[in-house]
Amino acid sequence: MFPEKAAQLLSEQPAEVAAAVWRHLPPGVADNVLLYLADKEATDLLTSMEAGSSAALLNRIDAEKREQLFALLDVGVAKELKELLAYPANSTGAIMSTDIMAFSENMTVREAVTQLRNQKVKDLNHLFLLNDEMFLNGQVPVQRLALADDEETLASIAIPLKAYAKAMDPKHEVMGELERLKIDVMPVVDGNDRFVGVVRGRHLLGDLKGILAADMLTMVGASKDERALSSSWFAVKKRLPWLQINLMTAFMASGVVAMFESTIATYTALAILLPIAAGQSGNTGAQALAVTMRGLTLREITVRHWFAVARKEAGAALINGLAIAATCGAGVYFWSKSTGLALIIALAMVSSMTIAAVSGALVPIILKKLGQDPALSSSIILTTVTDIAGFMSFLGIASMLSGMLEAG
Repeated sequence: MFPEKAAQLLSEQPAEVAAAVWRHLPPGVADNVLLYLADKEATDLLTSMEAGSSAALLNRIDAEKREQLFALLDVGVAKELKELLAYPANSTGAIMSTDIMAFSENMTVREAVTQLRNQKVKDLNHLFLLNDEMFLNGQVPVQRLALADDEETLASIAIPLKAYAKAMDPKHEVMGELERLKIDVMPVVDGNDRFVGVVRGRHLLGDLKGILAADMLTMVGASKDERALSSSWFAVKKRLPWLQINLMTAFMASGVVAMFESTIATYTALAILLPIAAGQSGNTGAQALAVTMRGLTLREITVRHWFAVARKEAGAALINGLAIAATCGAGVYFWSKSTGLALIIALAMVSSMTIAAVSGALVPIILKKLGQDPALSSSIILTTVTDIAGFMSFLGIASMLSGMLEAG
């Protein structure tokens, strides 16, 4: 269809239906159709779509039209989409071109040529192909397209992709690949493997002369401005405030232990096992934090995915907790010959690991929602949460089941 006709057809559908259809429109076609939708229909569509898809679509249209749509969107939705569009300066996403088109691999040569004419494409060396799941699956040089029979499918004349880049990859790595493979164009995908742009080698000659370095994550309170050979005083100024904060949070965890001082004094075996409960919850939370931070950094998830991420981590931690509880409970039983102590440590493993995993997933998302850098203090906050969860679970359950313990 011509873009005008397709826009008219979609405008007659509910936003949810249009969004479901939109997932199957390749880049290039979708961009032109969007321009023919009324503003209200366009904003309803962008709100109904998955955030990453909406951001990729907005990134490919004219800047003036994009700002116009941002002004009409809900403030929260607009903020989320703008964050997804703001690629770090040293990333591939910051230097890619979003003026792209893609084609279904099942299209015939005749259909592809018709689409090129309808979209008024002038400068194109390769046709990038998408499979039925809308993932990149090959390319067709324009020379092959010109020489092929009209009824041949694009898949039958395609060649494999030599390489592709992730939008969050350091740009110097992509420059190196372009040079190594001797190619001029490389497709770029986002964190969910959607085709979002291309890097053209001829536009990067100036950047090839620069020295590029990726920023280190500052999850433990070290400054991104600090270097290995920075002065000691500079390091102290950047690190000491976070160490002071960490000290205060450590007192909070100690306060939880103090609440159960009498219980520990009566059942001294609890003190021996206390580091096990805190250690397992800490490791579980750190794993969830690392995966969530990676998802946020690579734009695989946004703050609106909080429930799905928390549910996944809770499920994984519950299963892991049951497995660890069985092992730990058996070990404690053989050591202490106490069924009560083994049961308490087993229950504590399950509860503390589940709480820690959910916390590890939610802490960086909450910081992101509040406009803070989740890399800067997530680890310090999480350490406090996991320590408290471990101590509270173990000692709280021990207090409730103290009748099953022997004093001493």
